[in-house]
Amino acid sequence: MRIDELNAYERRLWDAFPQGRRLDVSETPARPAPADRTGRVDRVDRVDRADRVDPEVRSDAIAALLLGAHAEPAPGDRPALRLTGAHVTGRLDLRFAEVAAPVLLTDCRFDEAPLLQGARTRQLVMTDCTLPRLTADTAQIDGRLVVSHCRLTGPLILNRTQINGDLDLRDTTVGVPEGEAISAVHAQVGGDALCTNLAVEGTFRLSGASIDGEFDLEGAALRAPGAHALDAYHVRVAEDFTCHPRFSAEGRVILSGATVAAAVGFCGARLSNPGDIALEAVDVTVDRNFDLGLGLTVDGAVKLDGTRVGTELSFRDAQLTREDGTALSLRATQARETDLRTRRPIDGAVDARNARLGTLYDAQDTWPADLRLADATYEALAFPLPAAERVRWIRRTTGGYLPQPYEQLAATYRRLGHEDEARTVLLAKQRHRRATLPAHTRLWGHAQDLSVGYGYRPLRAGLWLLALLACGSLYFALHTPAPLDPGKAPPFNAVFYTLDLLVPIITFGQENAFAPHDTGQWLSYALIASGWILATTVTAGITRAVNRQ
Repeated sequence: MRIDELNAYERRLWDAFPQGRRLDVSETPARPAPADRTGRVDRVDRVDRADRVDPEVRSDAIAALLLGAHAEPAPGDRPALRLTGAHVTGRLDLRFAEVAAPVLLTDCRFDEAPLLQGARTRQLVMTDCTLPRLTADTAQIDGRLVVSHCRLTGPLILNRTQINGDLDLRDTTVGVPEGEAISAVHAQVGGDALCTNLAVEGTFRLSGASIDGEFDLEGAALRAPGAHALDAYHVRVAEDFTCHPRFSAEGRVILSGATVAAAVGFCGARLSNPGDIALEAVDVTVDRNFDLGLGLTVDGAVKLDGTRVGTELSFRDAQLTREDGTALSLRATQARETDLRTRRPIDGAVDARNARLGTLYDAQDTWPADLRLADATYEALAFPLPAAERVRWIRRTTGGYLPQPYEQLAATYRRLGHEDEARTVLLAKQRHRRATLPAHTRLWGHAQDLSVGYGYRPLRAGLWLLALLACGSLYFALHTPAPLDPGKAPPFNAVFYTLDLLVPIITFGQENAFAPHDTGQWLSYALIASGWILATTVTAGITRAVNRQ
């Protein structure tokens, strides 16, 4: 493009470029005002947008400047394209070009989408601009890429783009309702990804991206009902991944496989994907906190299977709703601390099978109705509660009998030195197991429970022994049995005779010397049977105690 082909705006831009001066073409002189009745014309320095001359700048003129059509800069010049208020016509095509000057465009309107595919530039800043789309995949930007306060009616494409500074998308609106609105797959950002108040209609996809600073989505609104609102699969963030406060997403948010070197926060956010997964964060690694509390509202499921959290996984004051199915899945999740004190009981099942929850914080009034704890472990309960209450917590699990939750809870009480509470838990375990057995086996279980509480109530055996001893001694003291051999029989002693009947193996020589009749004979049979039952159940109880079951 020759200089004599430039219009007035383009010529001014041409003159401002070598020194990097800002050119605001919106400050255009007004059309001459009509004369009044006296023939006088009022002079106007500026005009309203409705009355000003349309400040058109052709994209070919911009491309020519950026690609070196201007004369060599003089010593001390710092070329830069700084343009404000222009209507850019034609297609700005900089594909695979080397752009040495920074580009700063403010309040510009583009008829066609700029093409920067494979280009290399120092810095690209677009503020308050309107574009049909922007394609900059595989581009290399030495400084910042700023597309802030802009409106894009088509997609923003940054696949495999390398940005050595910040990626700034603050307060921008991108609308592609039926497809990918922002695509930054495998993009590399050397600074922060600033997406505060970003509004996206369609999918925001940055799977495999790498961000060396913070990923900030505070106040962003992502809308893709029935699809993926945010796809950050296998993203790597060197600092915080912040989605609070006022972040909202309609559709699925995917963080699976992500690595975050600091913390992840969704405090005060709103996630909505009714009847499906609202937040999918499987196999995520978070070095510090994963905060899903303090006002988070989720309509849909939260799935954190296999996620590893360096410090605290928190749902404090969160509200999770999925009435049909699993509302919260923590299968094989690991955390040093886990806070399940939600705002109200979770609507739906909580699946924590095989989880490693560290110190567990919960509240009795917000326990979920369906809690699955098979093979879950925790080092401590922040609020242990009486064992009977905790047993009701375990029994919220749907399905059959599972011994491990009882054993885990008993081990927790033992670590606190509460041996009595541990025995209460293990007794409840045996009673639950008994309910799953055949009828004849349950009968023997009832006998063990009644006599010695499956060995976890050893004093009960002593009380039974004393009661039977007292009954037998009293009866035989009043109804002395006849001696078998009067000449050789020792003096009769009702207490030791009863002990001979009750205690197997040990003998005091009374049982073999006397023979009761009628009622006394039946009583002796009952005492012998009771003695064997007590001996068997006490032996079983001692075995369980030794084995710590």
